[in-house]
Amino acid sequence: MLLSDMKKGAAGRIAAISADDPLIEAKLREIGFAESDSVELAHIGPLGGTPVCVRLNRTLIALRLDEAKAISVTVEP
Repeated sequence: MLLSDMKKGAAGRIAAISADDPLIEAKLREIGFAESDSVELAHIGPLGGTPVCVRLNRTLIALRLDEAKAISVTVEP
């Protein structure tokens, strides 16, 4: 499942980071996203679902929708 498809409050672990644009992938890794990190969807913006606010290892990070689509997540029950 993609991070952009998760429901508010859902939690999971990052399975992969893959974007068509290598700059987006590099940016996400520089921010601190890495495989097997814990992630939770904290908030979804009111206008077209952007920005997306995620909690990454206890840090809140706002992402654009195209950035959230580059992150594959394994959802935890």
